[in-house]
Amino acid sequence: MSARLPDSYFDRMYADAGDPWELGTRWYEQRKYAITMAVLPYRRYRHAFEPGCSVGVLTALLAQRCDRVTSTDVSGAALDATHRRLAAAEVAERVRLIRGSVDEPWPAGPFDLVVLSELCYYLQPETLRQVLDREVPRLAPSATVVAAHWRHPVDDYPMTGDAANDVIGQTSGLHRLGGYRDDDVVIDVFDTASARSVAARTSVPGS
Repeated sequence: MSARLPDSYFDRMYADAGDPWELGTRWYEQRKYAITMAVLPYRRYRHAFEPGCSVGVLTALLAQRCDRVTSTDVSGAALDATHRRLAAAEVAERVRLIRGSVDEPWPAGPFDLVVLSELCYYLQPETLRQVLDREVPRLAPSATVVAAHWRHPVDDYPMTGDAANDVIGQTSGLHRLGGYRDDDVVIDVFDTASARSVAARTSVPGS
């Protein structure tokens, strides 16, 4: 059993369409990205890691909130599309693009934000478990990890989005801060230091 969907699966997707999941045009995706960005507990981040960046729609949003972003994808076509999008948005200088998979050793950080968006269900559960157990201890103190996944089952995928977020939520050292869930998407946000609320972190009276 393969640890994840093979690179050839994604090569075929991008050969058939420049934006296979219509990430740049669907209102569903725009709304989901807005929710994902809204649940982040900090206004600014120093260095974000975004594996599986696809065509870079979320990457461009992250570049507005982060001093630096490192993004990866297994598809060269996806990385080319991301570079074009970032250049058009005039944020390319803040983003490093690398070809690679999330189950490989992550690039050098330290990262204070990790965004796992529509990605982890491509891995077998045991592979995702191994990746998180290896990489979460390497994150910066009080790092944020956000996981956003489609909830409907897809025959090709090793697990559902709910199952992926369950694996992530069971990771030692991650404390759930909150999230969003509807019939289509599950979004959970975690912190590596504590589960203190945003109000408590920012000293809002009464928190």
